[in-house]
Amino acid sequence: MLQGDHNVTCPAGRLPKALRLAAAMSAVVLLAVTGCTMPGPAPTTAPPLLPVQTTFTFGTGADPLGFDPALVSDTESYRVTRQVLEGLLTIDPVTGAPAPSLATEWEELDGGLSYRFTLRPDVNFHDGTEFNAAAVCRNFERWYSFTPAMRGDGSSTMFKQVFRAFKDDAKNSNYDGCTADGPLEVTIGLKMRLTGFLQALTLPAFAISSPAALKAGTADVLDQTFSANKVSKYGLHPVGTGPFTFTEAAPGGVTMTANPDYWGEKGTITTLKFRTFEQPETRFAALEDGTLDGFDPVTPGNYDLLIKNGKQVLQRDPFSVMYLGINQAIPVLQDLKVRQAIASAVDKATLTGNYFIAGTAPTGQFIPPKLSGFNNAVAGIPYDKAKAKSLLDASSYAGEELKFYYPTNAARTYLPQPEKVYAQIAKELTSIGFNIKPVPIPWSDGYVTAVTGDGDHALSLMGWNGSYADPDNFVGPLFGSPNAELGMDDPQLVSKITRARSMPNGPDRDAAYDSINKQLAETVPAVPIAFPISALALSDRVLSYPLSPVLNEVFNQVKLAPEPAG
Repeated sequence: MLQGDHNVTCPAGRLPKALRLAAAMSAVVLLAVTGCTMPGPAPTTAPPLLPVQTTFTFGTGADPLGFDPALVSDTESYRVTRQVLEGLLTIDPVTGAPAPSLATEWEELDGGLSYRFTLRPDVNFHDGTEFNAAAVCRNFERWYSFTPAMRGDGSSTMFKQVFRAFKDDAKNSNYDGCTADGPLEVTIGLKMRLTGFLQALTLPAFAISSPAALKAGTADVLDQTFSANKVSKYGLHPVGTGPFTFTEAAPGGVTMTANPDYWGEKGTITTLKFRTFEQPETRFAALEDGTLDGFDPVTPGNYDLLIKNGKQVLQRDPFSVMYLGINQAIPVLQDLKVRQAIASAVDKATLTGNYFIAGTAPTGQFIPPKLSGFNNAVAGIPYDKAKAKSLLDASSYAGEELKFYYPTNAARTYLPQPEKVYAQIAKELTSIGFNIKPVPIPWSDGYVTAVTGDGDHALSLMGWNGSYADPDNFVGPLFGSPNAELGMDDPQLVSKITRARSMPNGPDRDAAYDSINKQLAETVPAVPIAFPISALALSDRVLSYPLSPVLNEVFNQVKLAPEPAG
């Protein structure tokens, strides 16, 4: 995340380290053949125009948790809200740097303590109201003012992850206000320099909602439910400026309609449907029989079948981490030897080899190797069953039951086969002497709420999909403030992360994140397991798809083959 990257020019192959996602970050993948695992060269001519009415149906592995992007953080919710709402900035599909969206220009002021944005003119929200500077500030002030009743401890709220605190803890917040300098000029202030501020604004959580729709939908009153998650009326029907307008949602599916007044490229899809197929076999069958035009994620079990049946399979570059959460609110897990024993007992090579797409790499740290801050010297705690048993015997563990939470009826881009991963890890932990109690929870029945809130979860399977190219996006959300998922309270680590995120890019910042990686490996607040490769499948109907490691995949960019005549 580099301030002013829109003005940076670099010789080919010499992008700043934090941006070496390059073309892989969000490039539109052009598809010329079926049965491919990597995109071919881009065609030089545009695909033919399609008939006026075109429906595109895409399969997912789980239901969204809600549609107010400021209050959710799961990939399926964001998959929907990216189509409907837009932020000030988006991600350049070639470089991965911040790019214009609802803001056309921006500049850093006051040594990085404020940013001024020029807004796009002649843009309206889907409800017909005007997009302007006042609307931007209304959204920022709303996020800043979230109450505990809305946000819980805030650990899963992106505003806290970026700005660190809300209005009721103003002295610890890095947010210093939003000022409308004119109808199309807005300034956002910070109390401390944030190196990745512009990159953070590309997050779906900072998409701008219609203030009128927020008010009409009582957006700050969570009196509704969707996928066992508390939401507002607005959270059931978002209103933005994006290429699709929200039509309806129910368990199992979401429908959107092309926005006829969209300011940008409208695309050729007029009706967009997301349909949930929890089991890999049913997703595969639906693609085969034409019910689906594509689905995400592909699992190892259906990968080869898709290729053999001539379907397009596209792999994203790994930009997520799957980990085993350890909740130190459970007293025995405060013992470092117990946590080290857990880490030593997990055979990451077997897990990645058996239950992830080929090429997925095991890891001992949380920052992916494409980012500055990845520390080659940090290998983590290696698999060693004898060492694990020895550590456990020397610890304070006395056979206490440890509840191990894991999701069912869902496949995530970072965890395509959660039940099998759980079974393998539980077997390994039991074999060295842990007393494991399985707690399976269907994803749509509140799994995320159960493992990120206060509770009796001792261990849990989770993952984090990176949203922008900065190490703070990985270590900040998980370890940058106390949270109920991990139950840890380490002021020294929080201080190190806070300092690193404000440092200018360069060797000193890299060294700071190297040190953070080393400390995480030594203290084991969680066990990083893999940097998963994720993949999606597409029918022959799809000519190109905007593949993105950070999942910035907006469907007005999908190009389809023309419908057969007659």
